[in-house]
Amino acid sequence: MLHHPDRATPLQPSTGVTRIGVTGHRTIPPAAQPAVRAGLRALFHGHGDDAQLEALTSLAAGADQLFADIALAHGVPVTAVIPGMDHEAHLGDTATVHDYRRILRSCTEKVHLPPEPTHEEAYFAAGRWIVDHADHLVAVWDGRPARGLGGTGDVVAYARSSGVPVTVLWEPGVLRD
Repeated sequence: MLHHPDRATPLQPSTGVTRIGVTGHRTIPPAAQPAVRAGLRALFHGHGDDAQLEALTSLAAGADQLFADIALAHGVPVTAVIPGMDHEAHLGDTATVHDYRRILRSCTEKVHLPPEPTHEEAYFAAGRWIVDHADHLVAVWDGRPARGLGGTGDVVAYARSSGVPVTVLWEPGVLRD
């Protein structure tokens, strides 16, 4: 199910480039995946090279990598925002690191952020960078508070306080583990 809590109408591309950022959970429960995938496809559907969209993501496991894959499948260029830390060491299992590297090779641009004292601070800095450079934020989010600094809830709160429209993609009633 696609929700637009901060905006009355779906995203409409304007003249020039529309930058769409993402924040989201690293694990998307199977019950939420169909709604999330459908929402992301709908976001990019019909927006090929002529629409002048750009996707911004840190390529973290879960929502970020799914967002990037769907954007690329729709011909939308992706900018990778690399947190200032040993990002690959915190991505997860071997398959997730492999997917990260595969997607990274397809990115049009790569933004390497300066080092941060902790991985949580690095993720939050990446989330803020994405919000600061986006016209719209997509949140793959169950609506619950962040489990640590820089989590999805924190990035959504930052976007809302910054006036960046947020679209939440999730299946109502489904909670993360």
